[in-house]
Amino acid sequence: MTLVFIHGAACTGDVFAAQTSVIGDSLALTLPGHTTPGAPASIDDFGDAVRHELAARDLSNVVLCGSSMGGAIALELALRRERRVRAVVMLSSGARLRVAPAILEQLETDFAAAARELPRYFYAAPTPEQLATSTRMILAVGAPQTLRDFRACDAFDRIDRLGEVALPLLALTGELDVMTPPKFAQALADRVPGAKARIVGQAGHLAMAERPDEVNEALRAFVNHVESSI
Repeated sequence: MTLVFIHGAACTGDVFAAQTSVIGDSLALTLPGHTTPGAPASIDDFGDAVRHELAARDLSNVVLCGSSMGGAIALELALRRERRVRAVVMLSSGARLRVAPAILEQLETDFAAAARELPRYFYAAPTPEQLATSTRMILAVGAPQTLRDFRACDAFDRIDRLGEVALPLLALTGELDVMTPPKFAQALADRVPGAKARIVGQAGHLAMAERPDEVNEALRAFVNHVESSI
């Protein structure tokens, strides 16, 4: 099986460096508009882009692991019953991803300030280096695509369709995540048949960067479980 990572809003595939460097048969996608031309404006659009990428790489038996907005994209493909996808990990994500109006307003009116402020919500206990790295990433993605990302999240709502998911699903969330707190993961586990929730201790929204060992262990265990069930 191939573990395919999908990043969140205002990020790139680089946020999964601590996973792809140690987990075999894995890759991290960077969505259109984030480092290359293209401007997806909805979770549906991003789903189309990921589906195209999986086909272009001729990948099958894929486990999608999406972070935040990436989790919404993974869920969308699960609901579409994309034939290449065998299982889904929703990492720091949820079936509804409302964005605070103040964040959208700041992205529109003072993007540079937003790029400095947003990373403070990404980590439970950020280091100066983590904050600086995340700010650089947001600035590189740029204001137009970052705003499209957050608006796509704000419009996303699949709560009423969770019972339709027919794939193994793991909801993995940081204990101290203030953007998609543990109740989001539990809601997925409660409503998706057979889904499981796992909480990563002392981790924030970017749990894969803050607690990579725990996240990687959970991912390996989930992939092994899926493989043994096929």
